[in-house]
Amino acid sequence: MASGPGLPDSLVLEIFLHLPHKAVLSAGFTCRQWFAVSRDEFLWKELFYSYYRIPRSVPRHPAAVSWYREFKRLYDCIPCVEVQILKEHHDQVLHLAFSHRGHRFSSCSKDCTVKIWDTEKPDGTISLVHSYSMRQFNWGYTQFSQFNADDTLLLVSGVYLGPHHSSSGEIAVFSLENYTLLSRVRNKPYDVFGCWLNETHLISGNLHWIGNMTSCSVLWLNKAFQDIESENVNVVKRLFKIQNINASTIRTVMVAHCRRHDSPDLLLDYEAQSQAQAQRTQQHQPLFFDLGNTDSEEEDEEEDDEDEEDEERGEKRVSAHLPTFNPSGLQHVIHGCQSIAARDRELETKVARLMGSRRTKAPDPNLVSPSAPGEGEDKTYLLFTTGSLTYSPHQIGIKRIMPDQMTTCGPVLGEERSTEEFFDSLDHVIDIHGHIIGMGLSPDHRYLYVNSRAWPAGCVISDPMSPPPIAEEIDLHVIDLKSLREERRSLRAHRAFTPNDECFFIFLDVSRDFVASGAEDKHGYIWDRHYNICLARLQHDDVVNSVAFSPADQELLLSASDDSTIKVWRSPRMVRLTQAPRHPPRAHKLLSLLGHRRANLNGKP
Repeated sequence: MASGPGLPDSLVLEIFLHLPHKAVLSAGFTCRQWFAVSRDEFLWKELFYSYYRIPRSVPRHPAAVSWYREFKRLYDCIPCVEVQILKEHHDQVLHLAFSHRGHRFSSCSKDCTVKIWDTEKPDGTISLVHSYSMRQFNWGYTQFSQFNADDTLLLVSGVYLGPHHSSSGEIAVFSLENYTLLSRVRNKPYDVFGCWLNETHLISGNLHWIGNMTSCSVLWLNKAFQDIESENVNVVKRLFKIQNINASTIRTVMVAHCRRHDSPDLLLDYEAQSQAQAQRTQQHQPLFFDLGNTDSEEEDEEEDDEDEEDEERGEKRVSAHLPTFNPSGLQHVIHGCQSIAARDRELETKVARLMGSRRTKAPDPNLVSPSAPGEGEDKTYLLFTTGSLTYSPHQIGIKRIMPDQMTTCGPVLGEERSTEEFFDSLDHVIDIHGHIIGMGLSPDHRYLYVNSRAWPAGCVISDPMSPPPIAEEIDLHVIDLKSLREERRSLRAHRAFTPNDECFFIFLDVSRDFVASGAEDKHGYIWDRHYNICLARLQHDDVVNSVAFSPADQELLLSASDDSTIKVWRSPRMVRLTQAPRHPPRAHKLLSLLGHRRANLNGKP
């Protein structure tokens, strides 16, 4: 009996528009007509905007091929499936860092070890390759690590315990060929962390207190190891010397290589984003995909051979958690301020500003200037957190590093200053108006992502030692390093609860399409960079301190927590591919093989 005519495509499409996406995919296997309709672009555009609750003023990603594939990318390619738990650490895991090839990663922990892991096992599991304890060098714990550009050296930053229960920071450099320790570099305060400038040189910090609330941060360029020529070539050289006021210090240094001709991994449609922001304000609709409710060191005064003109004073306590954002010497500042009248503190600030204005080298406006697309030149920026109103870090400082400053060879940097120019000026400053607790660069170094906890709107800081209260919600800001402006595209879903004086760093990471961050609510979070939506929450049993995408495969993500574990997350797509059985030989190949065997039995060539 012949079947009657099928439903018109328009009617099938209308029915599919009222179904969830899983039902649409299932219905598409009914017949050829329904399969064709189930892949309709208009259908998947509607499903996309309704399912992810994205304002329609936000356009489709420029690199997307179709609405169906874009829906599938966000749904199936997010590393949100837990596939392995690494338990080799015996205390809080503080930081994770991948090699540039993605074949290794390192982890730092309160157990004072740095561990190196292999990600290229045939079965897809991750295994421990090497573990190195820094307790023999009197370290309290390791807190940060970074591979150099060619993955031959590993920088490890940690807290060094000095005499009389004092603590400072130190950076160690390891060879990844034989895991030997090559050099150790002083680093103060310890939450400067340190970073690579190139394959063979790294940047460290030093801090000198020159008043109760005034200090000087010196940033040093260090050669990673000494060789035969070291007797005739400098292995350390001063990069910059910057004045700090109101108890602030320079911390969290990182290097961004901004290229003139780049292929940005994220194309921001500024007009569309501003329209989306206005629509969100009018409709009170969030721009993230809500997957559920978000449930110092103490040092005696000592002479500094590197810079005798500054007096080095202060205390710093070692936090029971991650390094707090109390500057080196904050306890000294607090005790000093208790005996100093408010007018005396105000007078010191005025004197410091006056000294800085007269003793600081004038900035060159051409060094850091916004670059239009296709214009300008390759630029290398040194980025760091700083402040001017209070000790809590609330500004991003930017210094341009020139080509002749990339090596320790040549004259001492800073000699071009006159005898009265003690300090270098900041080339550019971006105020976040909140307590900065994390920073991360996009893979192309075009965008800087910043975690912060906002201050109340319109707040006025009258006492630098009493910063405004900070929000529990963490805002994730986006700064374009070419235009040197903050894009008003803050992401929000994760939370933190510690007050100003106990805040610690929460390391975030950025891949081609996604950005991820830890939080104090025992979760890691993943957002899509283009659509500004939260796509996944990653469960731990305690605070999530760090996350890291594999640079070779953004569908592999790691998360580290105070629960002493590292969790490995892969996308649903990768999990299916890993678990799928190997496909048997195709039918025509099997028949060909049988025919060949039969011919051999019959004696035919």
